[in-house]
Amino acid sequence: MTLFNQINSLLFGLFLLVMSSLVYFQFTETKEFMINQMASDLNNTSTSLSLMLKPHLETGDEVTVETLVNVIFEGGFYQQVNLTWLADQKEQVWHNPVVIEKVPQWFIDLELFEAQTQETIITSGWLQLATLKIESNPAIGYRELWRIMNDTLMVLSTIFLLSIFLMRIRLKAILKPLHEVAVHAQEIAQRKFSPDMPLPKTSELKDVVGAINSMSGQLKLVFSSLDDQVNTLKHDKLLDAVSQLPNRLYLTGQLNSWLDEPGFGGLLLAKLDWLEEIHSKFGYQVRDETIKVLANKLQETLPKSAESVIARISNTEFAFLVTKGDREQLTEYLQSLIRLINQEMLKAGCEPNRDFAIGISERTPEVTRAELLSQADNALQKALNENKVSNWFYVDTQQEFSREEWRTRLTKAISNNQFLFQWQPVHCTESGAVMQREIYCRLQIDHKIVRAGQFMPYIERLSLGHQLDRCLLESISKEQILNINNEPVAVNLARESLTDMEFHTWLAQYLKELPNPEKLHFEIPESGITSNLDVCSKLCAIIKKGGAQFGVDNCGRQMGSLDYLQQLKPYYIKLDLSLSCYNSEEQEDNQQNLELCRALVNIARGLDIKVIITGIEDEAHLKTVKPLRTEGYQGYIAPPVDI
Repeated sequence: MTLFNQINSLLFGLFLLVMSSLVYFQFTETKEFMINQMASDLNNTSTSLSLMLKPHLETGDEVTVETLVNVIFEGGFYQQVNLTWLADQKEQVWHNPVVIEKVPQWFIDLELFEAQTQETIITSGWLQLATLKIESNPAIGYRELWRIMNDTLMVLSTIFLLSIFLMRIRLKAILKPLHEVAVHAQEIAQRKFSPDMPLPKTSELKDVVGAINSMSGQLKLVFSSLDDQVNTLKHDKLLDAVSQLPNRLYLTGQLNSWLDEPGFGGLLLAKLDWLEEIHSKFGYQVRDETIKVLANKLQETLPKSAESVIARISNTEFAFLVTKGDREQLTEYLQSLIRLINQEMLKAGCEPNRDFAIGISERTPEVTRAELLSQADNALQKALNENKVSNWFYVDTQQEFSREEWRTRLTKAISNNQFLFQWQPVHCTESGAVMQREIYCRLQIDHKIVRAGQFMPYIERLSLGHQLDRCLLESISKEQILNINNEPVAVNLARESLTDMEFHTWLAQYLKELPNPEKLHFEIPESGITSNLDVCSKLCAIIKKGGAQFGVDNCGRQMGSLDYLQQLKPYYIKLDLSLSCYNSEEQEDNQQNLELCRALVNIARGLDIKVIITGIEDEAHLKTVKPLRTEGYQGYIAPPVDI
């Protein structure tokens, strides 16, 4: 029971006790008063009637005597009158039936009043004339007592209800700070930090509110410091000090993470020797300032249609990792880059189209990080040797289908639910038990099994992501995959599904009809969240309302803040592969990644979010990351298996 209800019940009980006492005393006093009043009236009537009857009794005038008695008796205040003439023992009786109107029978059955009798001997001197006996009518007492108590109860009930109403209003006003404290405390428990509450006038409540405000401020400072720690580590370990662009370590991690997932794009390596010319002419300060200006221009001007990571990997070398872009988009990106470099060279007083070169390598299936870097470097060296501005590294890969052929085949496969499922377990770090299973799909196209790495790039290019997710979820429900094991099943959502309002509406209805939505987890990529936070918040609300859970995939890949974790409150996060690769040749790089992962784990633990580390290759790798004390791990140590 709430404090408000407890106080309200206590005051209600006390007030009811007071009212009951008042009613009781009013009842007993009124009853006693009516008994005394009837006795007094009976005595007065007996005396006055005796005096009026005396002269007529002396003369034996029976008619007048009867008339006088009838006058008094017809008022209804008396139940019976007996007059006995002592001279001849003649007895006259007047009797009224007891009729009690407008009084409930249960009240009469209480027998509150007894009939009172007054007997008087009428004398004339020493001569006794008659005996007069009068019996009161109790109906008068019942009727008057019921009327008075009824009026009393009506008045007291009105006062009681009005007092209770006013008391509730006043109690709400008094206890409002406590309600705000409860709401504030619940928000703190959910790691939501609202502005400080105003201090109430009540001194006791003022201390409570002040303590809550102080605690909220301190906890907010703790979580802010954890977020600042992550940002500081990223800034110190993953950013180039001069350009404030990502450095080689960050690029390496992004390449590992990008190549581990299905995708398309390319890598551009640019060597800007004209920066050395500025260094030799004006010194390193002017060169560094030129690099800062160039870095800002690169981030502001390069096409936004192709997602890219720009990094400075040495004094004069820059890398451009285009993570979403076909050859046409890569060509547009390259042209924009060349144009921007020439503009900055002209501003710096250098001759354009010389003293820089760019090598381009397009991503191909099964290519490794080392191979992609080697291809881009070979293209760069060839451009330098041939004195060209740019050069492509072409790999002879025969495309099995054209773009439109892929569209036709993918649309048909999705429409016909031609899915072949696999799943990969996520193990608990401590016990080794299966925590959940992440589901993957393959498509059967032209009687051939096509892996996600082959068709997913075309799913993204052709904007078929929401259709694929919808049919995938329908297949999971139809084939009852959620019932195979007790562990939840995780499904990766495509970037397109995050912003598709029709998919949101469909998903809400799908979860409503699903018999066991708690066994379904959705994984949302961090890049999709940071670029569409408001829309993703609505999608996450739909998932939670439907009874399912969601997690953040590739957490820590972006360079921005992790404030979105506090807003969305995911059930779990998966650390990006770029952070969980500890097989770098440089021991220092391994230690830096561990420190960054530890900071991310601390943030998640403070927000009561589970952490899953990815990319675990073997037992030795697992032993390295166990000190992080994450809830789960996933990787090639337990590869995907057919369902």
